[in-house]
Amino acid sequence: MSTRRMASPPHITGLVGTGRLVGSSVATCRLRGEIARFAQFASNVLITGPSGTGKELVAREVHAQSARADRPFVPVDCASLVGELMASQLFGHVAGAFTGANCEALGCFQAANGGTLFLDEIGELELPLQAKLLRVLQERVVTPVGSYEGRPIDVRVVAATNRNLLHEVRAGRFREDLYYRLHVVHLQTVPLRERPSDIPELAAAFLRQLASDGLPACELADDACAPLTAYDWQGNVRQLRNVLEQAVIEAQGPLLHAGDLTALLEEEWEQEEPNRCDELGAECSEVESAAVEIEPKRVSAGRLTWTTLAEMEREHLVRTLDLTFFNRAAAARLLGISRQALLRKMERHGIAGPEF
Repeated sequence: MSTRRMASPPHITGLVGTGRLVGSSVATCRLRGEIARFAQFASNVLITGPSGTGKELVAREVHAQSARADRPFVPVDCASLVGELMASQLFGHVAGAFTGANCEALGCFQAANGGTLFLDEIGELELPLQAKLLRVLQERVVTPVGSYEGRPIDVRVVAATNRNLLHEVRAGRFREDLYYRLHVVHLQTVPLRERPSDIPELAAAFLRQLASDGLPACELADDACAPLTAYDWQGNVRQLRNVLEQAVIEAQGPLLHAGDLTALLEEEWEQEEPNRCDELGAECSEVESAAVEIEPKRVSAGRLTWTTLAEMEREHLVRTLDLTFFNRAAAARLLGISRQALLRKMERHGIAGPEF
């Protein structure tokens, strides 16, 4: 199987010019620093974060700054293939291994030998394949489908997912031993709405990229950044690029004004709103089903004591954060408060997020 056919399409998540992460927010600078610190090691990496935040770009940065930079970087979408076909793509196969296997295939692990294998959407991998992947990571030997002969490999695995893998482990959908084998170095991407200061830089970089791809050369007018930074960006950086591409195509001149972008963002909001309502309704149902009746406390002497308002608030905050897996933005939406207000309440009650 040729590695060239497995190459991914051009990035739409911030790969511009040098291919570096674009942005100067605290979150982006921290991520950039973590990549520089951990890339030099050969340890496996797990990248987590919402869809559209540039996890593959982070994986490519890890590879580019490692000692393996001159060796192959092979991306694999774990959600696209299932069963023996996926096993064949990952581990290769010998001629006659299954119907249609007329010749031997190298497989992604052998194609990436000496370099980096990027397993995107690792949370979608089927349990039988998870077991085979675990064995390869432990033994550093890959056995092609239809063969009993193991072949040694030297591959750094970088995996990415938008799922909470610990929750998947508890639900029995992801192997705990594989999770810890992958979770050696953890990198977390941040939603675009939590780093709005990156938006002007990203927008300018995307406009340059679109111009180099043959679209009209456009720039943001002075008033154009306000609607971009105020928008919620459920689709994150991928959605930002999509909106800018639409704006460039519809532009009447070289400048994109606030009015041009506002109209497109209103259309985006109208399309997202039904999904938001459905998601919120499902979340509220989960909160209601997870809620327990708060009973009075009794001291050992038999005297009745009542739960204070502060204790009830803290308990409700913890329950909501636990339900959303400490996604502060989602918890704030469920509670009907701003994210900043939630953070202040967490600080007042001494609630710290889980360490990943």
